[in-house]
Amino acid sequence: MPLLHFHVIKGRKPEALRALLDTTHETMLEAFKVPARDRYQIVSEHERDHMVIEDTGLGIPRTDQVVLLQMTSRPRSKEQITTFYKLLAERLHKRCGLAPSDLVVSIVQNADEHWSFGLGRAQFVTGEL
Repeated sequence: MPLLHFHVIKGRKPEALRALLDTTHETMLEAFKVPARDRYQIVSEHERDHMVIEDTGLGIPRTDQVVLLQMTSRPRSKEQITTFYKLLAERLHKRCGLAPSDLVVSIVQNADEHWSFGLGRAQFVTGEL
């Protein structure tokens, strides 16, 4: 169950945000093989001056269309993660016009006991999931 938190600069149209979310979800389904209704996405819009996204010295240009995606997830293989990065950059470019240089992704992995989907239970631990 990845939890995706998108950080963007204010000003995107609702349909552009929805395309971003839908494309990311479809890519996650393919790369991580999660169930279709395993969808937890949050968008935070920020003033331009509230997002400083540089390039770690790699010479990667950024624009005001930059997307910082923070994902919290159960452990995934290196192959799954690198496939996700590649497919996401390609698909967001094709479907949303997002330059691959404007996509920054950070994945934090955690364990089954760190998730509760409600009802005060850890469903991965109890065997409900």
